[in-house]
Amino acid sequence: MDLSYDKDHIWHPYTSMIDPLPVYGAVKTHGVRIELDSGEQLIDGMASWWSAIHGYNHPDILGAIKNQLDVMPHVMFGGLTHEPAIQLCKTLANWSGLDKVFLADSGSVAVEVALKMAIQYWHSKEKPEKNRMLAISHSYHGDTFGAMSVCDPQNSMHSLYTGLLPEHFFVSAPSTKPEEAFPEDGMQALETCLEKNADKIAALILEPVVQGAGGMRFYHPEFVRQAKRLCEQYQVLLIADEIATGFGRTGKMFACQWADVTPDILCLGKALTGGTLSFAATLCTSQVAKGISEGEAGVLMHGPTFMGNPLACAAANASLALLESGEWQTQVANIEAQLKEELAPLSEAPGIVDVRVFGAIGVVEMQEPGDVAELQRQFIQRGVWIRPFGKLVYIMPPFVISAEDLSQITSAMVSVLPS
Repeated sequence: MDLSYDKDHIWHPYTSMIDPLPVYGAVKTHGVRIELDSGEQLIDGMASWWSAIHGYNHPDILGAIKNQLDVMPHVMFGGLTHEPAIQLCKTLANWSGLDKVFLADSGSVAVEVALKMAIQYWHSKEKPEKNRMLAISHSYHGDTFGAMSVCDPQNSMHSLYTGLLPEHFFVSAPSTKPEEAFPEDGMQALETCLEKNADKIAALILEPVVQGAGGMRFYHPEFVRQAKRLCEQYQVLLIADEIATGFGRTGKMFACQWADVTPDILCLGKALTGGTLSFAATLCTSQVAKGISEGEAGVLMHGPTFMGNPLACAAANASLALLESGEWQTQVANIEAQLKEELAPLSEAPGIVDVRVFGAIGVVEMQEPGDVAELQRQFIQRGVWIRPFGKLVYIMPPFVISAEDLSQITSAMVSVLPS
């Protein structure tokens, strides 16, 4: 494999072209393992950025893709439909309680669509001034311009674009942990902002219970429950970004279920196809869809070329069928218990600020940013694939990982991180 060409010409995520981070040549995947061109077998602690929840090369998903490939790999979704899309949308609607489904290309696009839905909804209600969003600090919602605009402007990866992005409202992120008692004044900042600015705000967008790339922070579900109540009180839509948390990662099918809340608009992605194809969906209530359709445009102003791709729909249907068996609930609970026990020694390690676990997510927060290249090299020496990020070393393994393989990952973290 010509890694020197890769180094000189291929841009990887969040990597410099002058001094790029090292990359390793992957040649094969199977189960929970990635095989390198050097022959090394690495246990994947990242599930390909949350997505490969069933592990790699699951026969049900691959079989669905192969069957669909022989019949119809793609057809435009404008004016045409197909059975894989209909089946998928039925399942998503039944599981989420939201019965209008827009099929998109990626998580960032799903967020773009959600923002458009909110703005068009209020425009149709003859309130075009309600065109700004409310988000919370440490949030991350994607890398396209609309999505970047609702990421934390100070603490996110996108502060470089300050002044170029639409300006929205932000409030402090909830700091109460899920296991703590929720304080009486825990909603004060959000309510104050809504009280002052609701006439300008189209929607509140948040990552329910778990904030992802903005800090891997876990917070109390009561914040989500009361946020929904406040949104209803002040006539603001609630957008739940469950691209990272959807499909069981937190121990519930959707993280909103920890708060017993149904949002007005829901963004899904990542694990939707079991980590095989890029795909996402934005769902909304009938009320939102009706409002948009009654507006001046009469339509939702979005339509990706590969919207509703049949291959992706077939993969998603197979992935959701695997989830439907319910085995994931026991798997995630077992992963959570094992992570809590085996990462506990790091709580007392020098240079470690916090160790936290929620569902099938384990996070170790360091006092200082780690040397990503060196950490990754040491993890590979121990046969595991973990991608550190700033001060965080976090894992979100496939649900199907064995206890033995998970122990190899946690042992690697315990042995590497104190140094």
